[in-house]
Amino acid sequence: MTFSIKPAAALLVGGFLALPLAAQAQDTSTVLATVGGEDITLGHLISVQENLPAEYKQLPDNVLFDGILDQLIQQSALAQSLGDTVPVRAELGLENARRSYLANYVLGGAAAAAVTEEAIQAAYDARFENNEPEQEYNAAHILVETEEEAAALIEELQGGADFGELAQAKSIGPSGPNGGDLGWFSAGMMVAPFENAVIALETGEVSSPVQTQFGWHVIRLVETREKQPPSLESMRAELTSELETAAIQEAIESLTAGVAVERPEVEVDPSAIRDSTLID
Repeated sequence: MTFSIKPAAALLVGGFLALPLAAQAQDTSTVLATVGGEDITLGHLISVQENLPAEYKQLPDNVLFDGILDQLIQQSALAQSLGDTVPVRAELGLENARRSYLANYVLGGAAAAAVTEEAIQAAYDARFENNEPEQEYNAAHILVETEEEAAALIEELQGGADFGELAQAKSIGPSGPNGGDLGWFSAGMMVAPFENAVIALETGEVSSPVQTQFGWHVIRLVETREKQPPSLESMRAELTSELETAAIQEAIESLTAGVAVERPEVEVDPSAIRDSTLID
């Protein structure tokens, strides 16, 4: 929508009569302009505002008000230029737009009604109440090319060498400069031989040499913990979307189930929907 802004005062231009607001009640029936006998009310402006993109809604109220009013005046004048005879193409477009708007209105209401704090909390609880606690592991490793190198590292560690310093000096893996620190991870995030070795360790224990496709690892389990479920706030958008989708689907099924639909037995070539000349 493109807004052209005019002073918010009574004006008479080209048959468009804008009425002063001070003399009228502030409700949806308040007439703001009359274009060729057709009233534009405060309710019309509110309806447009509700469906504007977010960037327009951030405009100052007076700018938004004047812009929408100017737009509706212009649209009304253009629509009236057709007179009493509306072309088939325009008539069909209006009918489709009306159907679409009313259907979206019904479904939007169903979606909005379904999203309450109680419903979000219930959906969150249902998602996580029966979840088994998942174990997470914090480990470090030193990666080398051969089993002999790994065994030698273990001997140094048994002799009192610092794991982090050895990792910085000897590891060929990307975590080496970080002292071999891998941070927290859970099951399925590491290759199987590495993961199995970590799970078998006690906190603080160092593994025997472990081979993977990357080389040979010496692993130290730093600590473990139970993985906490995500917070309700972090899940809010996802749960809201799920509630809305379910409500819309339920509304579609329930509100269309009892409606009589008749389809005449008529043969129509499906390619006809691409023939725009039929409605010219």
